[in-house]
Amino acid sequence: MPSVAFYTLGCKVNFYDTEAIWQLFKNNGYEQVDFETTTADVYLINTCTVTNTGDKKSRQIIRRAIRRNPDAVIAVTGCYAQTSPAEIMAIEGVDLVIGTQDREKLMDYIGQIQADRAPVNAVRNIMKTRDFEEMDVPDFAERTRAFLKIQEGCNNFCTFCIIPWSRGLSRSRDPQSVLNQARQLVESGYKEIVLTGIHTGGYGDDLDHYGLSDLLWDLDKIEGLERIRISSIEASQIDDKMIDVLNRSSKMCRHLHIPLQAGDNAVLARMRRKYTTEEFAEKVRLLHRAMPGVAITTDVIVGFPGETDEMFENGFRFMEELGFAEMHVFPYSKRTGTPAARMEEQVDDEVKNERVHKLIDLSEKMQLAYGSKFVGEVTDVIPERDYKGAPGSGRLMGYSDNYLQVVFEGTESLIGQLCRVKITQAGVNECYGQLVRVLDAGASAARDADADGASDYPKAMQA
Repeated sequence: MPSVAFYTLGCKVNFYDTEAIWQLFKNNGYEQVDFETTTADVYLINTCTVTNTGDKKSRQIIRRAIRRNPDAVIAVTGCYAQTSPAEIMAIEGVDLVIGTQDREKLMDYIGQIQADRAPVNAVRNIMKTRDFEEMDVPDFAERTRAFLKIQEGCNNFCTFCIIPWSRGLSRSRDPQSVLNQARQLVESGYKEIVLTGIHTGGYGDDLDHYGLSDLLWDLDKIEGLERIRISSIEASQIDDKMIDVLNRSSKMCRHLHIPLQAGDNAVLARMRRKYTTEEFAEKVRLLHRAMPGVAITTDVIVGFPGETDEMFENGFRFMEELGFAEMHVFPYSKRTGTPAARMEEQVDDEVKNERVHKLIDLSEKMQLAYGSKFVGEVTDVIPERDYKGAPGSGRLMGYSDNYLQVVFEGTESLIGQLCRVKITQAGVNECYGQLVRVLDAGASAARDADADGASDYPKAMQA
């Protein structure tokens, strides 16, 4: 049986794409083997280009695969492959570069290469692509949450970001195709679906009179689907229709990941973000009103070119006032080919690191404060796995709908079940709880009938 080994760099969308590519190999009779320990017939590296370091790491992994088995077919896909195919083709031993589209042709290319050993550069101009690449993942190793990719590309062209050049412009998956795939995932036993994409909230921008809120209402009608989570959404995409879904649908998770990137208007303008801090704060206020107890998580870039101490302090106070449930904090990293990399007033690394630590401390303080609100309350948790902090101790870990990571005692038979858990203690990264009872398939009805003040909803990660 021919074998394939995968290595994925970068974001959640890349991991989804790798899973989808594995389906192609599986359908062609391949077995998957470990990249590090086993010699494979085909090595597929799914690359990242979001930072210059992503490029460098991608090159290192490609070379490692070539050393593992010089006779293997070395195929490279993903964002770095899309933006710099010539650089990758120049690495001796690379057989195929395919980018972020046309991946349904992968097996044909590999067959051709195995026959004639002639390297192939199959990368086309992504900016001309207008169709969503249909690639399904019917099953995930993580049995409790299914990811469903509904969108690809981005039209924003923020000054720090290379993604439109590696993923192309925003394009949406056909609604019927999304719903069919969602039904299949529910039939496979998944109770929670995480909608993902490069710019997930942009779903429907290229469709006629059908947007993300319409899709959410259609998903809401799927029987057996308990929870719907959006991986990430921009503040500018949260309109009245979206607020209405969040307010009225019992399946929408009380967690939204809304990238802020900076808490100062001058920095936001230089980043070419589409909102002011005032507009962002207003959206957050509306969300709290529509979904009491909602967890709002965010991304922040620290030390963007031109960010003064005063701008940073403005941002710090703004984030503190908003009270996020968690922040993912990144120091600004120059990305060759973006406007921000050419800007004057680059911030010193030492200053950046100092600011990063201040914001991480703030994030941990806010995480603890958010979790503490739910001590004594009952919430619904879908256990995902044995508790990593103390394996074999009879404790499980899972997420509540509002993205609290909850640890509680229970047997492995509960994994993937909807459990009602009382929160007994809050922590920075995890909260502790006690199992109250296991809910059956009619959990939504039970949830509505229960008058125990259950705070019924975990957190997604942005692509």
